[in-house]
Formats: sequence, structure tokens, C-alpha cells
Amino acid sequence: MITIEHENGVLIVGVFGEFELADYQLFETEVIDQLHEQGSLSLLIDLRSMLGYTVDVALEDIRFTRKHGADIGRIAILSEREWVKWTALLTQAFVQSEIQVYDDEALAREWLSGED
Repeated sequence: MITIEHENGVLIVGVFGEFELADYQLFETEVIDQLHEQGSLSLLIDLRSMLGYTVDVALEDIRFTRKHGADIGRIAILSEREWVKWTALLTQAFVQSEIQVYDDEALAREWLSGED
């Protein structure tokens, strides 16, 4: 399950439990809609309550990232898991977006606001 909120030009996404394809497709639609409306976008993705994800989500994420990797400015990911940090580092090599992983939400929000 995911939640999606808008706050000062930042799309805030929370993932809870198993991240499934229908959730990811909702996320994709929201990102594309916001890009059309605003022209640019930053993301705060909270994965602290995510239990896992399905293989089809991983494949869709690769496809979506390849297509829209240059459209998103900053991406802050909230997670304490080491594999998330490694995945973000690997993804950074294929996109133009700036990606940072945080375990502190206040620091993530500060970075997204450009106050780093």
C-alpha cells in the first residue's frame, strides 16, 4: 500500500507492507501528472515501513527510471536498510536526479528544500 501527499512542490510517498505493481503504477501516474503541472518535481519516498516488493515492481521501476530519470530533481529516500542505500547508489549512475538516503526525516526534508 502507498500514500501520496503534496507539500510545497514535493511529492511525498509512503510505502507500507508489500510494494505491489498497482501501487507503483499509482506512483507513476502521480509523478507524470505532477511533472506536467509543475515542470519539475522532488520526491520524498518513505520506505521505512516497506516489507518488500514484487519482481514486477523492480522491473517497472527500471523501465520508469530509464524513461523519466532526467525529469526529477532531488529524490530523498527514508530507510535504515543498507540494501536501499546500495540500490540508490547504483541508480544514481543511471539518472540525472540527485538521490540521497536518510534515516532522519527532518534532514531529508531540509535537503529537499535546498537548505543543505
